[in-house]
Amino acid sequence: MQQIKYYMQNMKIHLIRSQTTLDFNNETSLLDHLERHNIHHEYQCRNGYCGSCRVKIKKGKVSYPETPLAFVQPNEILLCCCRVETDLELEL
Repeated sequence: MQQIKYYMQNMKIHLIRSQTTLDFNNETSLLDHLERHNIHHEYQCRNGYCGSCRVKIKKGKVSYPETPLAFVQPNEILLCCCRVETDLELEL
């Protein structure tokens, strides 16, 4: 039931460096969504193993359907596998 809640919600993803704000609803990964909007960030595995897509989060909350194997600091997220729960501000 909780997964459905994430898909029904529209959230704002604010990218601080590029001063861009995107609507997001978890239909795809955050990494895929950024790529669709021509915002490219490094990645490798797309599964939370390598940590290449790690970015700093300034505001907001994410969760992970499965615990990622890559090391993530409390102020970081993995774009490839996180589920966005609230509006976010990212250092991108």
